[in-house]
Amino acid sequence: MPDDLAANPGAADTSVKHRRNALLWWGFILSLVALVSYVPIFAKYPVTRDVPWANYLLFAVSLVFLFVGLRRAFTQPNLYRGKIAGPILGFLSLAAFAFFCVSIFYFSKRLPASTQSPKIGQKAPEFALADTNGATVSLATLLSTPTATSQPAKGVLLVFYRGYW
Repeated sequence: MPDDLAANPGAADTSVKHRRNALLWWGFILSLVALVSYVPIFAKYPVTRDVPWANYLLFAVSLVFLFVGLRRAFTQPNLYRGKIAGPILGFLSLAAFAFFCVSIFYFSKRLPASTQSPKIGQKAPEFALADTNGATVSLATLLSTPTATSQPAKGVLLVFYRGYW
């Protein structure tokens, strides 16, 4: 026991090295990953684009890490650091989650209406696009080329995916 603690038993023991509270930092980093991973990764797939459950799961795990790290910092301050950084990282993580929710639930619903898309039953304008093999396909060739029944197609089903990506 150090001499200064023997003389003053109320003084804190500064010789004990506090452990780094890694759960706080892992929780914060995971919340940043959850925030920035939606557009480049999860928005590509319909199963995670419509309802971003993977991002919600990442946020939930990050909040559990932050909660456990904050509990460590405040219940065992003699062992773990984080009484100052913990609330700051927790607030920043909650702000990231709030921004994500506002972006998903509010801003994504405010996209402008598509005024130039064809209406149901309207004749489609002539177009020419490359198919998966790189060959150019036009609407006129689709309607005039005989099919397996040696009859030209009566119509073509066009599916429009509206988006801003």
